[in-house]
Amino acid sequence: MSPVRLEVEEAGDGPPIVLAHGLTATRRYVVHGSKLLQRSGYRTIGYDARGHGDSDPAPDARAYEYEDLVGDLERVLDDRLVDRATLVGVSMGAATALVYALRHPERVRALVQVTPAHLGLPRENYGTVGWDRLADGLEQDGVEGFMRAYGDPPVPERFRGLVLQAVRQRMERHRHPEAVAAALRVVPRSRPFQGPEALDEVAVPTLVVASLDELDPEHPYAVAEAYARRIPNAELVSEEPGSSPLAWRGAQLSKAILEFLDKRRP
Repeated sequence: MSPVRLEVEEAGDGPPIVLAHGLTATRRYVVHGSKLLQRSGYRTIGYDARGHGDSDPAPDARAYEYEDLVGDLERVLDDRLVDRATLVGVSMGAATALVYALRHPERVRALVQVTPAHLGLPRENYGTVGWDRLADGLEQDGVEGFMRAYGDPPVPERFRGLVLQAVRQRMERHRHPEAVAAALRVVPRSRPFQGPEALDEVAVPTLVVASLDELDPEHPYAVAEAYARRIPNAELVSEEPGSSPLAWRGAQLSKAILEFLDKRRP
């Protein structure tokens, strides 16, 4: 069986940084269009996960397990002739990058975990969102069905319009919504690693980017704190209280990544 065709976009020259997005997102939703990383001397490589954005669906609706996603990440590295890279992952992409770093630390210069979603425990993944309900809505009535199923986000009223607009724009970027629906059913039930103890074994420099719970309750701050506590010598950064999440602000997120990497330049 031939591998799934992935849409890959790269820019800049220098040490490579690979960007892995979250569930229902695309490659554009890691640093949100910021060009600061490539302007600062890095080669950025972003890709749409299988079934997302402009990438092809998996050949089987069940083939969205983390094992599949980690294999895709490795293929992106191999196809682009990248021996060693910094891996920046958001939520689903964070778990994918972390598993790869656990398996192949020699190929990971540094790891950036942006709003990690869970601790590798069964069915604890991704908070309390009704993922099957979202998948049903997407299958039955496309983006409009997804948005109805999504409902009002549990954030302060002044931010709801912004969040809903961002979610809609993200969902409208997918060429294969039926594949995103399949991923919604599989990814939250997949265990990327076997419990929080696995975090103790991460052997590469790690930055954890947390969101405060007020605006991003599906990526609990306590989970990010656990990552920073358990991963050896990890650093934890977040936005100031009352600000929009650092993870949502591409230029500021890129700046935090650059500061972290600059401290580790040889």
